Parts: sequence; structure tokens; C-alpha cells
Amino acid sequence: MTEASSDMGARRGAFGLPLHPGRSAALGEVHSRPAPPMAPPRAAIKLVFMTDGGAVVDHATLSELCRQQGVASPDRSARHHAMSWGKGSLRWERHTECSTWTFEGPAANSTGGQTDNHPFGAAFPPPGSLICGMRLQLHPHTQDLEPLLAHFDPTTLCASRSVGGAIVATDFRQDADGLTRFLVIDNGLSPARAGALAQRLFDIEMYRTLALLGLPLAQSLSPRLRATEDKLTDITRRMRDAAGPDSHAILDELISLAAELEADSAASFYRFGASRAYDDIVHDRLEALEEQPLAGYETFAAFLDRRMAPAMRTCRSVEERQINLSAKLARTATLLRTRVDVDVERQNRDLLASMNRRAKLQLRLQQTVEGLSVAAVSYYVVGLFGYLAKGLQLERFGIKPEYLTAAFVPVALFGVWWLVRRIRRGHAEDE
Repeated sequence: MTEASSDMGARRGAFGLPLHPGRSAALGEVHSRPAPPMAPPRAAIKLVFMTDGGAVVDHATLSELCRQQGVASPDRSARHHAMSWGKGSLRWERHTECSTWTFEGPAANSTGGQTDNHPFGAAFPPPGSLICGMRLQLHPHTQDLEPLLAHFDPTTLCASRSVGGAIVATDFRQDADGLTRFLVIDNGLSPARAGALAQRLFDIEMYRTLALLGLPLAQSLSPRLRATEDKLTDITRRMRDAAGPDSHAILDELISLAAELEADSAASFYRFGASRAYDDIVHDRLEALEEQPLAGYETFAAFLDRRMAPAMRTCRSVEERQINLSAKLARTATLLRTRVDVDVERQNRDLLASMNRRAKLQLRLQQTVEGLSVAAVSYYVVGLFGYLAKGLQLERFGIKPEYLTAAFVPVALFGVWWLVRRIRRGHAEDE
């Protein structure tokens, strides 16, 4: 088979039909995050790094680890990769603004949930700043929970029965290594379902942390919004009494205030949108746990709803205040701009009236000048005619030049007046 025919076959699917360019990505998306199968006793560590340095640094770290294990590094466009690491495996995933590194392997002991030979030692080159870290222990089924739960903080301990009858527990606090600890007590789960359950628990902690990144931003923006609201109230109060040049000054101040608000909205738009999306994912993962209350303990959903809901409401409140305040500023600017436009139109009307008066004065002056010019030109024409009459020596015919000149005066006046009027009419027709 030639290279051309092989390439053609790769672009065709069942029955040799042509494939859509996005078909491969769409079909592969449901398999893009495979959960590693886990059978107790097992432990896993998951670290979440913000991609501060971009995908290049992240890929360089992964390539170095692949080189250490003697395996080929993935393509730069890859979004997930898995490789063996000692008696366990290391899985890497690229997300929108972070990357996750998950190591799962045999537990070193039955109670502490520690893991041996994980890659996250002093030699591990972090691809960015650590935002979240988790440690999970998958323990075999046991009736005595107290020794296993003794490692958690009782004030925030959450425990419930999840899918397949497995018991899950955490206190959402960090241990000495800065990792959030999870405990899963197996009750007959298959390795695949156990791995999927571990992945849901990791997602809950990761996405709740990412969702709460919007809270500090909301808290920092709240005083600025309050100051903007106070300024807008002051501006609307001044608008009632402002007129003329004051309206222009207030409009400039209002535009500057709107520009500051839009800058804050643009800077927070992504973070607040991401917090909403992450919060939705947390609720989806909590529903997937199918929790059943365990006597004496709080469920994951109840704990997170009580702790996260106020923070998410704060973010939504600040975002809604930005939207409403932006609309109010726009309406206020429109009202003030309308007043300024009316003032400008009034000034234009007065200017046009003044120009009309000046035009009338100019017309009257022009008519006066035309009358004077007719008299002056007629005077010179009559004078020239007088010289002509005297030069013809009409006395010998009994005609005196003075009488002839006097008789020519009306003719000259009428002729000059008619000529000036004709010239003016010709100019008017041209216009």
C-alpha cells in the first residue's frame, strides 16, 4: 500500500466514508481522563500546579520525567499522559489554567496512607505554583473505623457511605506535607469503580479550591464598587443642579468612572466565570458520590454547601453589582449626554439666529452699497457723455451740450441700474 493510499484510508471511517475533521477529538473526549484502577491497600497523591510559566514549562517537566524513566515524551499538543513509576503509575493532565500530576501505588502501611517511591521529592521540578495537593488511602473493608478516623480533625471530619457501599472520609485540612487527606474504605468495589471514586474525590478538592480563587478578588473589588456607587450617587445629585459648562465637567467625570468600572469588570470576568464553572463541577461530583449519611458524621455535600455557598454568593453578588452598576452608569451618562446635546443645540440655535441677523444686516448694507454704486457709476457715465457732447460741437446745429447731457442723465441711471440688477440675478442663478 502506498503512502498516499494509507493517508486516504486514515481519513476514512466505517465503510470507507469520509470523516469529519473534529470526529477524532469528539470521540476521544470521553476517554481523555481515564481513572487508574485501584485495589486495596492502595494510596495516591495528586498535585495541582497553576500553569504560571505556560504549557512550555509544563511540557519540559513532563519530558524530563519521561527521560528519567526511559520512555518517550508525549507530543506538545497532548493533554494527558501516563507512564509507569516504580510499582505504581504517574498520570499527567493539562487543564485550562492548571496541570495535575497523580501518582498511585501501594500503600506503605495500613493506617497512615503514605506511599513509597513517589516522584514528588526534592528532585521534582515544579512546573508552576502549587494550588492544591491531596493524598488518598484506599483501605480494605473493616468494621472498626475509629483507628482509621483518628488521624483526622474531629471538628471538621466528614464521612459518608458512597457508591457501592464504600465509606469515604476527610477533614478538608492539610497534613504535615500540606496535602488534604482522603480515606476510602472498600466494600467490594471493582478496581475500576474504586479508581473512579478516587478521581471524583480528587476533583471535589481540586475544583473547590479553584472555585474559591474568586473570593479574594471579590473581597478586594467590593470596596471599590462601594466607592463607585457613592460617586455615582453624588454625580446624580449634582446633575439636578448642573447646567452649561458644569454638565460637561460632570460628563467627563462620569466617563472616567465608567472606564474604571469596566477595567475592573474586564479583569474579573474570567475569574468569576471560572469560579461559577468550578462550583458547578463540585456539585456534579458530589451528586456522583451518591452519599448516604453515616451516623455521627456530616456528609461531604452538607459540609461544602455550608462552607462554599457564602463564598460563591459573594462572588456572584460582586459580579451582579458590577453588571448593575455598569448599566446605571450607562443610563446616567446617556441622560447627561442628552442634556449636553440639548445645551449644544440651544447654542447652535442662538448662533444660527445671530448669523441670520448678521446676514440681514449684510443684505441691507449690500443694497445700500448697490444704490450708491448706481449713483456713482451713473455720475461718471454722464460725465463721460458730457465730454463727448462737447467734443462733437453740436452748437452749430442749435443743440446745446448741457441740454443733451441733462437729457442723458435718466437714461444713464436706468441703464446702470438695469445692468447691476442683471449681474446680481446672474449670480443668484449660478448659486
